[in-house]
Amino acid sequence: MQDSPEYLARKKFFNRLLTIYGRKPCLEALQDKHVQVYRLHLSESNKPAPILDEIIALAKARGAEVLYHDKRQLSHISKNSKQDQGIAMDLVLAGFTEHEDYLADFTPGEHTFIALDSVTNPQNLGMIIRSVCASPATALILPRKGCAKLDALVIKASAGTLFKAPVIRCDTLMSCLQAFKTKGACVVGLALDAKTSLENESSAGTRIYVLGNETDGISPDVSRLCDEQLKIPMRNGVESLNVAVTASLIAFRSLLRQ
Repeated sequence: MQDSPEYLARKKFFNRLLTIYGRKPCLEALQDKHVQVYRLHLSESNKPAPILDEIIALAKARGAEVLYHDKRQLSHISKNSKQDQGIAMDLVLAGFTEHEDYLADFTPGEHTFIALDSVTNPQNLGMIIRSVCASPATALILPRKGCAKLDALVIKASAGTLFKAPVIRCDTLMSCLQAFKTKGACVVGLALDAKTSLENESSAGTRIYVLGNETDGISPDVSRLCDEQLKIPMRNGVESLNVAVTASLIAFRSLLRQ
């Protein structure tokens, strides 16, 4: 049975939602006029507090729906009952899309994507998001499985750019890369032992640069999917760069070559 257009539109909308929690992160998001707020969730057991009054007032002024729940219901929404402080909020991230939706309208051409394979450090993830948002890169490919969760630490490290960065979500990186390859994309792995240097690469067409885990690099399965392997040339005996620094170099590489 084929899904109705209404169902598909609703599914696409909810795939763009990000739930955050904690009083200060929610307040900061509400104070950012670039952020679209969908729903504010509050615990019925919350005691009166000035910060809650401010959050509720801002949410209502922004047209967000305000809902009250018991502790169990709220913990199901926040997925972190120990740190949610009785509050969670659903944000609509305009730059977020599922890889299936993105590829449905994708036109091959000169595109640069950065994909993350098990990047687990929230600070690194936040800085990568910031670099992609500020650069000519087309988008960041971010799998739900294996990478750091999009929480307050990531939002802080991204300096708020998470709310407007172009991000393609997928359940697993493998399935997403395979789908992109059917559209003619070239998957490029960053590896210390690669024979080709970044300065000597041929960068025409759609290219997806895969950055691996901070300790182990790209996983073997993802590595086998790569069409090419590249390294960043190092001097003075330095073996590697931080993954966020590497992402920044890739994201801005077109400007650096001008």
